[in-house]
Amino acid sequence: MFGYVRPREDTLPDGALERYTAVYCGLCHTLGEAYGTPARLFLNYDFAFLAMLLAPETTDVDIQHKRCFLHPFKGKPACKNREWLSVSAAESLILSRWKLMDTLQDDNLAGRLEARSFLRILDQGYQKAREKCPAFDASVQYHLRELRKLEQEECPMLDRVTDNFAALLQAATPVTENAKKARILEQLLYHIGRWIYLIDAVDDLEEDRISNRYNPVAARFPQWTDADAAYLRQMMDHSLSLAGAAFQLLEPTPWTDVLENILYSGLPSVEELVFSGRWREDQKKHRRKSNERSV
Repeated sequence: MFGYVRPREDTLPDGALERYTAVYCGLCHTLGEAYGTPARLFLNYDFAFLAMLLAPETTDVDIQHKRCFLHPFKGKPACKNREWLSVSAAESLILSRWKLMDTLQDDNLAGRLEARSFLRILDQGYQKAREKCPAFDASVQYHLRELRKLEQEECPMLDRVTDNFAALLQAATPVTENAKKARILEQLLYHIGRWIYLIDAVDDLEEDRISNRYNPVAARFPQWTDADAAYLRQMMDHSLSLAGAAFQLLEPTPWTDVLENILYSGLPSVEELVFSGRWREDQKKHRRKSNERSV
């Protein structure tokens, strides 16, 4: 999947990293309990962010100590399975499934074989997730279909392609009686969706050129100069600004400080790493650091 929506850990307030980790671990347990252990392979930061956005306005963080196959002896703090985690888990599985289906159509042989193997172990869990979130499933199918059409046309218009993925993520907002919160989340997720699609395109730019695959940024900026990069970053920063403005309208929750860190520090930091070409190396260091904490 993507995994760009993460906090900047060195700027998190005291205690915030532990609470964020509890959400991440809680989402992992929820995936496993609802859809089987293989579903945990599709855990990512982006849907931990969604889970925190969906959390209710309460001071109860509802954390317990749980063991898993990665932490069989000490265990780790994890949020209990609640509806906001359940929705995020279902939607992460749905998007993962359809992204794998998309891979079958345009990746190399090794990529297609890997996608087929993952689809086999994911199918049963996907059927359950689709029953829980049918509207999101339908939206993902529709917008990925539209994206494929634009890719086949090698569309150079960034607004057209980014709008499809942004609308897809916008649909992750669940049906709720709180119409005001739903409208805010729709706007926030729409602009985060635009940013994710563009940062992923920049991250894959060189790889896609070598493989002769469609890339929306390459189609829009064939020469890719420093001026083009500056223009694109201005677009992306505008999306982050609009997402941040929507976020300020939400009522506070126990994860507000973590969400603020992600929106105002984590995402700009990721953007800088990707545009400077240091993102993938930073990811390796981040994984090593996470593994050390797990021991």
